Amino acid sequence: MPLQKLQFKPGFIQDVTDYTSEGGWRTGDKVRFTMGFPETIGGWARFTTDTMLGTCRDLHVFSTLTGTNFVAAGTNLKLYIIEGSDPIDVTPIRNTTSAGDVTFGATNGSAVITVTDTANGTILNDFVTFSGAASLGGAITAAVLNQEYQVTSVVDNNSYTITATATANSSDTGNGGSSTVGAYQINTGLNTVAGGSGWGAGPYSRGTWGSAADTSVVGSQLRLWSMDNFGEDLLANVRGGGIYYWDSSSGTGTRAVDITTIGGATSPPQIANIVLVSERDRHSLAFGCDPQGDPGNQDPLTIRFSNQGSVSDWAATATNTAGELRIGTGTEIVAAVQTKQQIIVITDRSVSAMQFIGTPFTFGITEVSTNTSIISQNSAIAFGDFVFWMGDRVFYQYDGNVKIIPCPIQEYIFDNINIDQLAKVVSANNSKFNEIWWFYPSAGSDNNDSYVVYNYSDGTWYFGTLDRTAWTEHGVSGYPLAASPDGYVYAHEFGMSDGSTNPPSPINGYIESSSFDLGEGDRFMAIRRIIPDVGFRASTGSPTATFTLNAKDYPGGGVEQTESGNATRTSASPVEKFTSQIDVRLRGRSVSLKVESNEVGTQWRLGSPRVDIRPDGRR
Repeated sequence: MPLQKLQFKPGFIQDVTDYTSEGGWRTGDKVRFTMGFPETIGGWARFTTDTMLGTCRDLHVFSTLTGTNFVAAGTNLKLYIIEGSDPIDVTPIRNTTSAGDVTFGATNGSAVITVTDTANGTILNDFVTFSGAASLGGAITAAVLNQEYQVTSVVDNNSYTITATATANSSDTGNGGSSTVGAYQINTGLNTVAGGSGWGAGPYSRGTWGSAADTSVVGSQLRLWSMDNFGEDLLANVRGGGIYYWDSSSGTGTRAVDITTIGGATSPPQIANIVLVSERDRHSLAFGCDPQGDPGNQDPLTIRFSNQGSVSDWAATATNTAGELRIGTGTEIVAAVQTKQQIIVITDRSVSAMQFIGTPFTFGITEVSTNTSIISQNSAIAFGDFVFWMGDRVFYQYDGNVKIIPCPIQEYIFDNINIDQLAKVVSANNSKFNEIWWFYPSAGSDNNDSYVVYNYSDGTWYFGTLDRTAWTEHGVSGYPLAASPDGYVYAHEFGMSDGSTNPPSPINGYIESSSFDLGEGDRFMAIRRIIPDVGFRASTGSPTATFTLNAKDYPGGGVEQTESGNATRTSASPVEKFTSQIDVRLRGRSVSLKVESNEVGTQWRLGSPRVDIRPDGRR
């Protein structure tokens, strides 16, 4: 018998049986398809030198006119500006007390300090920085007190506790003196979804999911950020909270400020769900915000826009371009993304296209689709004039019209997703490979641990495991940047290994085909050897890919026999050479192929391997 070439259709197929999907790939991890052939994805390395506090939910890259590059990162606890590789805390201050408003109380033998400050508005995990405090008389010195602390418990509306960096003794009987000042950072948010507090705080389309957020309970929502640059500066918004402005000219030693506090500000939104800047016309936009005529009372369907070229002038007048619009369909604006020509606004039930039209109306908006869904604020992403997003058990694409994207792994993904944590789903664009990624929490996890990829160039889908909570394609290093729950930001498509450890760890990339047989599967087959066809690209050393054949007698039966062997590169120059053949002894009615690697510095691209197959009777 001649050798049989193994060629499988690109992409994964899961939503039919293994036998029905013959001729395709069934599953894998950390692989993609290039020109129809599978290969391992690139590696990653730490971009930041230090960890950030909290879980990052948004990353945004911007630059100054002088060429200084910044990365903004919003976590559930902090707002950071990354300059170089150092995350710098620029979290806004919500309140600074008058001298003497804050007093301290210590207990002998304990590091727990009770802080008293009337109506301080503090919640658990908030941060406060003290200055001007005097020693309590013993181990709790002025130096111990005058620093940043995180709130460890809330006693009542007027007091809370912190854990000092020293243990009090019997001499610590003072209260810190009359000069103590407390600078309170904005309230922190949740790191995991909790029920009963509006959008993003409960299971998708159940309970209070589609209702307005309960802003009366601070910190009750999953902390989500939206960010955009206004020229050289940054606009940032906490969903269900204020809009903040960071002036790059003031340097990283200054914090972001609430736009309501900017000198000369006129009627800015006090609360919003999303903020962005219209690139073509330089308007600041707030989505799901309080109307101009009803400050502080959030309308989840209202859109407001500033006067052109301003972040602080929002009062609509006859002589400026500020104004507001309201979406007519849905209960809440969930996402807003910017294409080359439009801003696409997605509610829980509709899609609208918003476009700059000039005076006197500034922006026009047209509803383009109804009866749609969207799973999270960060699940929508634009690429050029296209928008892709994850909906309720469906994927969408907008290209002038809203379309459902056919997906052969759709049931597999949505049957294995944690519906209680859907607000954490985040989309990512990796345009070098024509890919849209969605990171999501699997059914057994409260955190993002899995991904699904749509290759919009060839329409293929694939999936895998990776814990990423935020992504930006255009990293300042030339590589995509992604945030991990471990507190670091990573440069992706960098190297060939997992750089989250030191030294780097292997990336276990593999792919496995559906079962194939001879004819109609009425005869058994014997396989005696595999002729590998694999390239190791930029791999270092003597990289190895393991080829495994698994044989079954019946589609519904278990694996009856397994044979495997390694293809190892023996020479990289002038022509790449590797193991010529792998000897096996395998018999079965149907067989599947698995290719994998688990070595540091290894990448491979599979071609068309061949197998020596011979008919081996009917029994």
